[in-house]
Amino acid sequence: MQYIGIFLISVFISSVSQIILKSSASREKKNLIQEYLNMKVILAYGLFFLSSLITILAYKYVPLSMGPILEASGYIFVAVLGVVFLKEKIGKRKFVGLCCIIIGIVVFSVLG
Repeated sequence: MQYIGIFLISVFISSVSQIILKSSASREKKNLIQEYLNMKVILAYGLFFLSSLITILAYKYVPLSMGPILEASGYIFVAVLGVVFLKEKIGKRKFVGLCCIIIGIVVFSVLG
């Protein structure tokens, strides 16, 4: 059970990384080098790498069939982090989609 938590932490780290990349992409850069070699981008890709390592560790103990279900929680994390840090709005269609993801996670957890 603890490795499921570790897997979810990995998904959360990956979600944070996506928010950092989106934040960096929304700012104008002077040239192509600054666009790809700035602190936010380097940090985000470092977090992606860390997330991948943690996921590999977690997959040693988490059933392979459960991985995609846990990864789906990333959509929820990204949506929430986008609202909090990027001031994004969640429209009706996105809300319905997030609800479907949550229902899918719950159904798999109960009927697994």
